[in-house]
Parts: sequence; C-alpha cells; structure tokens
Amino acid sequence: MKAQKICFIGMGVMGAPMAGHVAKAGHDVSVYNRSAEKSERWAAEYSGTASTDLHSAVKNADIVLMCLGNDQSVEETLLGHDGVNGAMQSMRSGAVIVDHTTTSAKLAGKIAKAAQALGLSFLDAPVSGGEVGAQNGALTVMVGGAAAAFERAKPVIDHYAKAVTLMGDSGAGQLTKMVNQICIAGLVQGLSEGMAFSEKAGLDGKLVLDVISKGAAQSWQMENRGETMIAKEFDFGFAVDHMRKDLGLCLDQAQETGAQLPIVEIVDQYYAEVQAMGGARWDTSSLIKRLI
Repeated sequence: MKAQKICFIGMGVMGAPMAGHVAKAGHDVSVYNRSAEKSERWAAEYSGTASTDLHSAVKNADIVLMCLGNDQSVEETLLGHDGVNGAMQSMRSGAVIVDHTTTSAKLAGKIAKAAQALGLSFLDAPVSGGEVGAQNGALTVMVGGAAAAFERAKPVIDHYAKAVTLMGDSGAGQLTKMVNQICIAGLVQGLSEGMAFSEKAGLDGKLVLDVISKGAAQSWQMENRGETMIAKEFDFGFAVDHMRKDLGLCLDQAQETGAQLPIVEIVDQYYAEVQAMGGARWDTSSLIKRLI
C-alpha cells in the first residue's frame, strides 16, 4: 500500500510495538507521549520521529492512532480540558482517528460526533491479545465506526493485527471488547478454581493441564497461563488494575442496558481482594492467589 503519514499517541507497552510495526512497514510515523523519554526511546529503535508537542504531531497525519489508559486520558487528549484545544482541533480535514484504548461506548459516541463536526472520522478500535500480541503483530481488533473510515485505516492496522473486524457503528468496538472481558473473567476464575482444586487434591498440576487441555476445557487462558499459575508467577501480562477498569466499564454498561452480569460482579470483587494483597500490577491469572 502507499506510504502514509501516521501519528501514534501513547508509547506504552502496547503502543510502542504497534507503532514499530507501522514504521517497519514503510510509513512516515511520528509518535507522541506525555513522557517525552518514551517517544525518544521509540525513535531511537525505529525509523520515525519523536514529537514533544501533541498538536504538531497530529497536524499533517493522514491517520492518527492512539493507545492510552482510560476515558479521561482519551477525552483530554482529543477534546482538551473543558472540551477546548484538544488534538482534534489541529488535525487536517479528512484525517481518520483510530483509538485502541479500551473505553466506554458512551465516550466513543461523543468523540465520533465531535470528530464529524470537524470533518474528521473516528473509529473506536479496542484490542485483545495483550503485550505479546502487540509485540508479535498478532492483535485482534474490534472496530466501531463508518465503513469508509474503516477501509482507509484497516491496511495500517493490519500491520500489527491478525484479525480486524468492523462490528458496527460508533461504540460497537467498545461493546464487543466488553463481551471479550466478560468472557475472560469467568474463564480465569474457573481455571483458578480448577488449578487450586488440583493442588489441594495432590495431583500433578502440569500433568492435569496436559490432559484437560486436549479436551473441552481447553482455552487460551489455559494454554498461556496454566503453567505460570501453577508456578505462582504473575509478574507479567495484563494487570489486575487494568482488568478492574475494564470490568467497571462492563458493569456500568450493564446498568444502562439491564443486562445481568452476576459472575462479573463476583470476579470484580475477587480482583479487588488481589489488589489488597499487593497484586495491582500482577497478571489477571493471579486470581488463583486467593485460593492457595
């Protein structure tokens, strides 16, 4: 595809490797991070430009990609404090904004409306696959927004994704990510209970995993987290703090729609217990720590 001018905002553990894949593909990439040293570190590793000014970074971009922390950081970056002087004010007409942050669907709708008023397009595009998926260019991306904007952005997103799917209008990407997190919460709790049961029963945990992973109990969580759970290793992966933020979004959305999430409510409180144990930055598989 033709090289484009790309700006990537957010050089965290996800954003930095994602931007790296785009740069390696031959696009003209500029990056911005509130902590300038992260942008400079990225620019030293990849072929691209580190910008110290947000407005300058986005000014000439065809596509602006983002991967930030939460609703507040996205809103303040794009709309600015009190809704003025945000990055969108400096983007050129016709640019496409792709937000990979996991946020509320309500915020996605608000930003999409503001973007349209400025002649811009906005896609909410949360990801699944974690840090390893970002590093390997194998993320799953669920997208909400207009089809025309999606078709423009997809070839760029493809550089760091194994699957990119348009789920519907603005907010549909975020709602799909909520479904993803709801399913994961139950899986991790079930795996935690199973592995804790196995240990207390005196079974060989690795042998148990080897057997049941060949049957109906098999899951990504089992394949990628089972052995580390047995080894009680949690210093990696998707942090408990981040999972609680995501489950909070799910519970808020459920209140609005009348959906029932009894398991999510329970698991969210279990994660609160893990936080109280000092596990705020542990991987989500640390749920098992409550049981052993």
